[in-house]
Amino acid sequence: MIPLHPQQVPGRSDRLRWVIPAGILTGTGALAEVPEPLAALLSDGTLAQIALEGEAVVTCLGADRTWPGEGARVRTALHAALDDPAGWIPATGIAPWDDDALLYGAAREVLAGPVGDFARSHGGSIDLVGVRDGIVTVRLGGACHGCPASWFTLHQRLECQLRRRHPGLREVRNAASQVSLFGRSYDSPEAPS
Repeated sequence: MIPLHPQQVPGRSDRLRWVIPAGILTGTGALAEVPEPLAALLSDGTLAQIALEGEAVVTCLGADRTWPGEGARVRTALHAALDDPAGWIPATGIAPWDDDALLYGAAREVLAGPVGDFARSHGGSIDLVGVRDGIVTVRLGGACHGCPASWFTLHQRLECQLRRRHPGLREVRNAASQVSLFGRSYDSPEAPS
């Protein structure tokens, strides 16, 4: 049985992120098809939507459903569905539902993992401030704040990792003094002239 860990989606009481081990499912966004018995929960209205978010499955309850009432059924169905990785078919040509929530989760995972580890190894930190309209805003702290290499870390490490997990990413911004040029964000000390 594949281990699952439910997490609340900030500001969305109808949604849960079910964190799964890396490599079980790939991709992000809406799904055209899911394996049984998850498909049955969509059909009977228990679930309204299911999406992939890197190393998590995001489930949205149907109208008038509650997690205390349906959580056990969803967990059981999800365990069974994860045994059939070929049955998870991504939707094509359809915008993912609540794309910012999916991007927020992907950004949290990347910052908790390799990119955050890199910043911490140099005495710095990168904190997630928020996600809006495909734009991830972060705040640099410790040795990262004011560091000449911070632009490289944000755009060549964080942005590249996020694009692999979530192609809908528009850009990564530093919350501290930024200048936006040609659709890209640059920290003001390093902004090109």
